[in-house]
Amino acid sequence: MPVDGPIPGWILSAAAAATIFTVMFDLGLAIPPGHFRKAWIHPGLMLKSLFAVLVAVPALALIVVKSVDLARPVEVGIVLMAISPGAPVALRRSLDAGGQRDFAPALQIAVAILAVVTIPLWIAGLDEVYGASASVDPNHLARQVFIAQLLPLGLGIGLNRLRPKWAAALGVRTSRLASFLLLALTALALIAVWKPVQDAGVHAAGAIVLITAGALACGHLLGGPDPATRSVAAILTAARNPGLAMVVATVNHAAPLVIAAILAYLLIAALTMLPYILWRRRFSRR
Repeated sequence: MPVDGPIPGWILSAAAAATIFTVMFDLGLAIPPGHFRKAWIHPGLMLKSLFAVLVAVPALALIVVKSVDLARPVEVGIVLMAISPGAPVALRRSLDAGGQRDFAPALQIAVAILAVVTIPLWIAGLDEVYGASASVDPNHLARQVFIAQLLPLGLGIGLNRLRPKWAAALGVRTSRLASFLLLALTALALIAVWKPVQDAGVHAAGAIVLITAGALACGHLLGGPDPATRSVAAILTAARNPGLAMVVATVNHAAPLVIAAILAYLLIAALTMLPYILWRRRFSRR
């Protein structure tokens, strides 16, 4: 993640990779394999949630950025985040907020796999909108998704199935480690992205807030009548994947302001989602 600022980009990238791998592995240790089959008992709910994540948010982002006076690179960075679903930490956030343990990982995995197809399709469509010639190799995206999400999650699930006692004992330690790494990464990210957030501008911040709030509402409404699945759909819809957005930006030699907008989106969206996550967490404990 190339960041010009007080923290070298390689340090932030290494911290992000270690944190995401640990978080996904820890989640896998706590997920029995049979949970995935239960999540597909009602395929309509899954399809509606996938529509919210993969179609509704990019469409909403296009409407918002075209309605706000933004510099073209900032607009492109925001749209890149909108078409990049499947933020790895969203799964943990949704479970911490009382999300259904059957539905959340199944939706996360489906989104991660489908992103390999939907991102190139959205880029092709955006080329028509912006008169550009951007592209991305689906194989590159697939490697990113596999290494960052599917591999550690699969390792955790596999260990839970083969050695449940080991998984339970290891899970206590990895959960603590994952929480520590998330706090450390959050602190590093706040320091690293402060300048990019300023560079993106006030109008960009407002656009990101509108997109994130709209995504939360869309996911919540399409997440079914069960409050636990609503929380999952809302959080996974609103949380976008900066890693995939950065891959597309880097491959296409994007301007520095595009990178700044991606980082600004990461921070502002997280802050916008926080009240919803806290509300759903309190709601689930009643």
